[in-house]
Amino acid sequence: MRQLFLFLLFFCTLRAFSQPENYTTANAHSHNDYEKPAPFREAYDQQFGSIEADIFLQDGKLIVAHQEDQLAAGRTLESLYLDPLAKCIEKNNGTVYRDKMRQLQLLVDIKTGSVPTLNKLIEILGRYPALTSAPSLKIVISGNRPAAEDFKNYPAYIYFDGELSATYPEGALPKIEMLSDNFKKYSSWNGKGILPEADRTRVEAAIKKGHDLQKKVRFWNAPDIINAWYGFMDLGVDYINTDHIEAMGTFLRQLANRSYTSPASYTLYTPRYRNDGTTKPVKNLILLIGDGTGLAQWYAGYTANGGALNVFNMRYTGLSKTSSYDSYITDSAPGSTAFSSGVKTNNRAVGVDHTGKALTLLPDIFIRRNIKTGIITSGDLTDATPADFYAHQSERDSSAPILNDLLSAHVDIIMGKKPELKNNDGLDQKLAKKFNIVSSVREVKPTTKMPLMVADDKAGLTVLKGRGDWSVEAFEKAISLLSQNKNGFFLMQEGSQIDDGGHSNKIPVVATEVMDLDQVIGKAMEFADSNGETLVIVIADHETGGLTLTGGDYKKRYISGHFSTNDHTAVPVPVFAYGPGSQFFSGVYENTEVFQKILTAMGIRP
Repeated sequence: MRQLFLFLLFFCTLRAFSQPENYTTANAHSHNDYEKPAPFREAYDQQFGSIEADIFLQDGKLIVAHQEDQLAAGRTLESLYLDPLAKCIEKNNGTVYRDKMRQLQLLVDIKTGSVPTLNKLIEILGRYPALTSAPSLKIVISGNRPAAEDFKNYPAYIYFDGELSATYPEGALPKIEMLSDNFKKYSSWNGKGILPEADRTRVEAAIKKGHDLQKKVRFWNAPDIINAWYGFMDLGVDYINTDHIEAMGTFLRQLANRSYTSPASYTLYTPRYRNDGTTKPVKNLILLIGDGTGLAQWYAGYTANGGALNVFNMRYTGLSKTSSYDSYITDSAPGSTAFSSGVKTNNRAVGVDHTGKALTLLPDIFIRRNIKTGIITSGDLTDATPADFYAHQSERDSSAPILNDLLSAHVDIIMGKKPELKNNDGLDQKLAKKFNIVSSVREVKPTTKMPLMVADDKAGLTVLKGRGDWSVEAFEKAISLLSQNKNGFFLMQEGSQIDDGGHSNKIPVVATEVMDLDQVIGKAMEFADSNGETLVIVIADHETGGLTLTGGDYKKRYISGHFSTNDHTAVPVPVFAYGPGSQFFSGVYENTEVFQKILTAMGIRP
């Protein structure tokens, strides 16, 4: 099992790429928009900073094409580029883009004789004063260019694309807008993995040369995949060449959500392993559920915390298969019902089997032994995962009936955000008769009367939106109360919003929420060591987002990733265990077996 887990970790291993700071679509260069159904427009709509048009001088016209055999009389530079660009400038009152701070570089790549083709271009541009006078537009000549010493003889609105490998006279430099080169001169890298060190040295030297001259840098004939884009951002390339216009536009717009740099790390608890894997009786059970947390999510948190997580110090690991009764891909409701009951049920079903029959849940079993039960969530009290441990409903969105089930549930402590119900038919009053209800976790004292409900709006916030240390505080308050029971306790705490980060495809949310839950894990391990009769289990109901890690740096606490979906996936999820009975959780097994393993570890027959 350990070999399998290490393999999975290796599969997700990160490159040492640094954070792509400040990269936007302004750094994108459209290399082949002229081959698209709507030349210019597709790259313009993506708000690219540089758009290329290859031109041939033919019969007194400038024809746009990449190769001579593609020439078509109607595809002129005016009709495909200059006319639509002029209309955009007119519409935006003199600027290329609506955002007046955005610049555009129109890169005109001359494929025929340099001087006659450029002269014809200047002649045509004379009919477009809106273009030649626009402060947010630069017209840059590439391909066949006149001699560098003649650059100064051309109109002020004409600039040139120089070559990184060339040396230019001092007088030519003011007319050079950027420096480009064939990437194949420096490396045969295909964009996969990392750039070989020797190649990287050559590329870095070329970039430095350009930047020392205070010029922007671009490479053509370069690999054009996401991994390569990250690599070029890491190198500091100013314009990233692409033939995949829409894909790069989406990538760069989502970049803030695809990456995260943690401002600080936290110190891990140092486990003692004194009771780990022993057959000592288990009196207390702490079940920590990272909603939507697959291995990639854990590793994102691991990287953002500088290459350290409490959960990775747990020596007993396994994999849980996550499918539900009626679907290959589960949702949270049947996912956690499997843990609480040992039964697979339909998607969206909470605490009932596939026929709708109420199931016996762990708290129902524990109450027979006078074991206290606590439930904590960084989400709504009626969300599927916490509800799976007290409610019996066929539809997870039945918030009022789920909350009503609390009235008859064997729950001593419940903490989270109370849902807003339009009409609860006096449910608030009924709950107030059963529970001591407080509105903040900080109101909970070691002598607080149970049953206790903490209906704290703060629980519904993400870490990034201000939840702070709520999860750790809630855990410690619950433990202080539950541990007073001589017969033991069961505590389920959910890291709810890791799942939200997966659904919204936001790496910053995923990483911060994982680190938040991991700090609770550290506290749980510490309690287990001090108590000696406590088993800690860390698991997920499913993975969310199809997260792939695409870059990272442990020292900088930087992580980047890519999501394949905004929904759940079917991949098995890691299981971690610490304390007596932890050895039962190694291997690969159905999610329903978690229930059986818990009872076995606690010496209970259902």
